[in-house]
Amino acid sequence: MLQLSKKDTSLLIAVVILALLAPILLNPFPEASALAQFNAGYPDLMQRLVIFGIFAIGFNILFGLTGYLSFGHAAFLGIGSYAAIWMMKLLTMNVIPAIIVSVAVAGAFSLLVGWICLRRSGIYFSILTLAFAQMSYSLAYSVLTPITGGETGLQPNLADPRILDSALAEGQSPRANLFGIDMRATYELTVADWVFTFNAGYYIAAVILIAAFYISIRIFRSPFGMMLRAVKSNQNRLNYTGLNAKPYTLAAFVISGMYAGLAGGLLVAMDTQVGAERMFWTASGEVVLMTILGGAGTLIGPVLGAGFIKYMENIVSKINKSILEQWFAVLPDGLQDFMINIIYPFVGKGWHLTLGLLFMMVVIFLPGGLVEGGQKLANLFRRNKSKDDTSRETTATEQGNEK
Repeated sequence: MLQLSKKDTSLLIAVVILALLAPILLNPFPEASALAQFNAGYPDLMQRLVIFGIFAIGFNILFGLTGYLSFGHAAFLGIGSYAAIWMMKLLTMNVIPAIIVSVAVAGAFSLLVGWICLRRSGIYFSILTLAFAQMSYSLAYSVLTPITGGETGLQPNLADPRILDSALAEGQSPRANLFGIDMRATYELTVADWVFTFNAGYYIAAVILIAAFYISIRIFRSPFGMMLRAVKSNQNRLNYTGLNAKPYTLAAFVISGMYAGLAGGLLVAMDTQVGAERMFWTASGEVVLMTILGGAGTLIGPVLGAGFIKYMENIVSKINKSILEQWFAVLPDGLQDFMINIIYPFVGKGWHLTLGLLFMMVVIFLPGGLVEGGQKLANLFRRNKSKDDTSRETTATEQGNEK
């Protein structure tokens, strides 16, 4: 029914299980435990893991398949966010129209940017996309202040028309919803010392992630995906065959931009506050890191990379000196101070240092990213298992010969 190979179906099922059980899987430690610091099963972080996973999946369709490295994809994320917030201000707080419009507007803008930037390749293409992103950021931050809110940003107000919604009572604040289901609605399940939080907004985003991942699989396995791989392999040789690669690369660019717009719309559904900082060049660099860290050109890699970086950003960055003092309280004072002084530069505000070192190690030792690391571990276990099976067979044969 899904028209997928057995391997791809297994991968999709794994993503479905991980997405649906994330509130449980990301809370492995009891609430009262000192290790509860590392739990990531709260709605805000889970939604960011999913949304930036979608962002990275879309970027991977461009970079992973064609080899075109864009440093300006945050522009489409921001454009999608602004389109979504205006739908919520003018039409309805229902997230469906906001998400649809964010994808459409980001796709139209990426068509324009791609048509211009794809006239060049290599580093020149990357610089052009970066220039467009920074121009978009500057326009949103200062020039188009009546539309974007400038430095302050935009958010829904009680006075907004919202022609499809009924009037709100005085004192009520407009909230994003899905046909009346509040995106912030949560249910807490307490099991012994564990607390699991199930959030409506997260599950809506998770379902969209599953659909986006399935579409990416179909793109990767399609003749269109094969053409994009041919572009990455040797575009000049492809041109010699008489095939024009530009329509294919432009289509990949637009699809990637639409994924970014989808992520931008979901960010608004999660937090109805939009600012120009989403379009800054650092956001574009972040999605590049996510894709390379997870494994460019792989299906699951960008999702893993996005999850890893967002986990570092939200969990490791919260570890301060007081937490370290609690961890090493059982040690003598001198040894406690030594351990804190060694570890503290790599956590808290220094989490970027840890991320940078890990990124360097992945690039040097695992060019294929986290996916390559997982494959090597799997091959190692298979090798050890085959050796054990061989040794058992040899022992059984020897014992049979002795008898």
